Amino acid sequence: MTTPHTFSAHQAHARVHELTVLDVRTPGEYAAGHLPGALNIPLDRISRALPAIRHAADRGDVLVVCASGARSDSACRTLAEHGIVTATLTGGTGAWTAVGHDLHRPEQASRTAWGMERQIRLTAGALVLAGLGLGLIHPAFQLISAAVAGGLAYSALTNTCGMAAVLARLPHNRPQPGDINATLASLLNR
Repeated sequence: MTTPHTFSAHQAHARVHELTVLDVRTPGEYAAGHLPGALNIPLDRISRALPAIRHAADRGDVLVVCASGARSDSACRTLAEHGIVTATLTGGTGAWTAVGHDLHRPEQASRTAWGMERQIRLTAGALVLAGLGLGLIHPAFQLISAAVAGGLAYSALTNTCGMAAVLARLPHNRPQPGDINATLASLLNR
């Protein structure tokens, strides 16, 4: 059976137990709450996971999920380029929870991780404030604030985010090597 290219939260909820659900958010975001049964393969690790994802897709429908739908759309495009048909959850985990569906939160999660959007807001705000504050010392520092504003505008226009790509490389947003290997093994055993 070929999956549609998108699922609404209600459609996904009705089939979540028969789908292979891949969450492409950072490990920190995933640990803060994910769809039941979802496996975490961060967006920047999709290429490494292609054989395992292809194996899972050959056995059934694959649903790709992120916070809002932007990263899962990107992952679906990458997978489609390699001949792997997948679907995305329209509106991501935000839409899932907005209609009243629960997220799975692992017991062993020792801290609540911040979502990528929250990390971006903190970083962008701190950089703007730093640029404005340092601008009192020398006006050239105001260019920091201008650069952040330009980056945010570009991000909105292109539906990409360079700041998210940088923040995703921080240690708390990176999977442990054993985690990704266990996830790939799980996909191969489905």
